[in-house]
Amino acid sequence: GHCRLLCKPSALAQHLVRSLGRSAALRGGRWPWPRWPRLQMLWQLVQPPEPEPVVTRELLQLPDAGLVALDWLVGPWGAAGGSGGISSPVLLLIPNAAGKVTGGLLQLGMRALERGFIPVIFNRRGHNGCPLTTPRLQSFGDPGDLREAVTYLRCRHPCASLLAVSEGSGSGLLLAYLGESGSSSRLTAAACLSPVFRGRDWFEAGMPWLYEWPLLLHLKQGLSRYTGALADVVDTDRLLGSRSLRELEETLFCRTRSRPSSWESYWERNEPLRDADEAAVPVLCLCSADDPVRGPPAQSLPRELFRSSPFFFLLLTPHGGHCSFPRRGPGRCWAHEAVLEYFRAMAEFLRTEERRKGLPRPR
Repeated sequence: GHCRLLCKPSALAQHLVRSLGRSAALRGGRWPWPRWPRLQMLWQLVQPPEPEPVVTRELLQLPDAGLVALDWLVGPWGAAGGSGGISSPVLLLIPNAAGKVTGGLLQLGMRALERGFIPVIFNRRGHNGCPLTTPRLQSFGDPGDLREAVTYLRCRHPCASLLAVSEGSGSGLLLAYLGESGSSSRLTAAACLSPVFRGRDWFEAGMPWLYEWPLLLHLKQGLSRYTGALADVVDTDRLLGSRSLRELEETLFCRTRSRPSSWESYWERNEPLRDADEAAVPVLCLCSADDPVRGPPAQSLPRELFRSSPFFFLLLTPHGGHCSFPRRGPGRCWAHEAVLEYFRAMAEFLRTEERRKGLPRPR
């Protein structure tokens, strides 16, 4: 599929090259519009999952009495996904920053469920029907709530490997968490589909209206339910009248009534890669050179990070749009198969290293 793996040379990198090279997923498949990334993006946003998954919701209360929602995918068969085998790996799925759970993300969860994973979707405060019980939302790169969710999942499945996948702008949250947590992240491996690496540049450059307006309307629809609770904190008229994602983000987190801050200081606290040097978990980033949302590769891909860090791997493909990576036939997205193959290869590598070094499996 003309993919290239950009990374620092290591034993793990060699193992991933061999494993992904043997995988049929990277051969992709014929797609009638290979050079129309915006059409691929629209298809990714509107396509329904097949089959429609069954989801059971669990609300997790946070230390400040806020709530996040964990949606366990149980499949169309009625089996309880949250009660899988004690050693089945748990796969945490993180939607984009607008909280939009796309058909593609659900498809990835269904593929993982079929392979023996326990998939669960992380929903931020006030997103995707999660009740907003405090006048506080989660900013772009604040990993505090995600850390609480990971801690809970580790307690619920203490013997299982804990993996994470993020989609699009939701990768800002996962990357920030990995950098801030370092070796204490409790994750075994992570993957990002079409990640946004530079949050401030992404908001300031703007996005194709075909992508920005649906997400903006999706956010406003969710926030409109809580205008009464948010009225004491932000200017709700300005919030619901925002004409761009940047204006909405700035109104919600910078122009607050109690603690206003500048746009510059906001990104000092929320840039996804601000602590990337501290990350200690292997991360596979699947990116397309023609991604119309992330921006031109020369400005939006931190290539030096992948060359210098032993934990970051960039799988770059010439065509694939934003979170699309389309192919004909079952699955319709070859990136999903590549991510699951990556997790399988990671587990195989860790088992080999444990046997070679004679190390006991961590409890």
